[in-house]
Amino acid sequence: MGAQKEFIDLAVRALDKAREITLANFRTTINIDTKDDASPVTIADRETERVIREMINAEFPDHGILGEEFGPENTDAEWVWVLDPIDGTAGFVTGKPLFGTLIAIAHNGKPVFGAIDAPAMNERWIGVEGVPTTMNGTQVKVRDCDGLGNAWLYATTPDMFIDENKNSFENLTRNVKRTNYGADCYAYGLLASGHVDLVCEASLGTYDFMALAPVVTGAGGTMTDWQGRLLNINSDGRVVAAGSKSVHGVALEKLRN
Repeated sequence: MGAQKEFIDLAVRALDKAREITLANFRTTINIDTKDDASPVTIADRETERVIREMINAEFPDHGILGEEFGPENTDAEWVWVLDPIDGTAGFVTGKPLFGTLIAIAHNGKPVFGAIDAPAMNERWIGVEGVPTTMNGTQVKVRDCDGLGNAWLYATTPDMFIDENKNSFENLTRNVKRTNYGADCYAYGLLASGHVDLVCEASLGTYDFMALAPVVTGAGGTMTDWQGRLLNINSDGRVVAAGSKSVHGVALEKLRN
């Protein structure tokens, strides 16, 4: 069962409201707190998630919510919303415009709707199961890549790869054309729009990746965990997305070596 129209309508309205809050705080003097995991958080993160949660609870009180800032709520429900109010807070607080709001809707743990909204760029990707992905209302499509050696790879930071994940990722980077860092969720929008060939990440929270999968797959791409399994609400936070199915397969082989 895909996401129902009334759910999607609410998600779009929530993204509009999130834009108002994040842009009002972007490139302003804002207090930055540090969470237990050493990641930064601001009042904009918390206010954005609070408002989205209120909207969901008001219209669909039987739905679950899993958010980065305020944790799980009724996550055993058939429908669960997964929220990252500001993906890329480190970029947000330093004035970089590639941060985004992520909203996913999961049905029995499987993401059937995902949105990447980049307020400062005025760009919004919407992915719905069974429907082509759009960016600002226009259909987008991944580009083909004729081999891993010609692939442009993105990851948020090399610091997200530790222990055995570091060795696996370095093996992948040795075999691509070029590795770039620092785009957060925006990299997946670039992949869906045909500008990037591969995104590989680790150490992600559920709220970091759930919205991305429908965007990538709806544009003709492939996105799985490092074992090649489709992503769900219980996936381990290691993901690889590719425009080309064959490049995705070879990338998985490099990650396993």
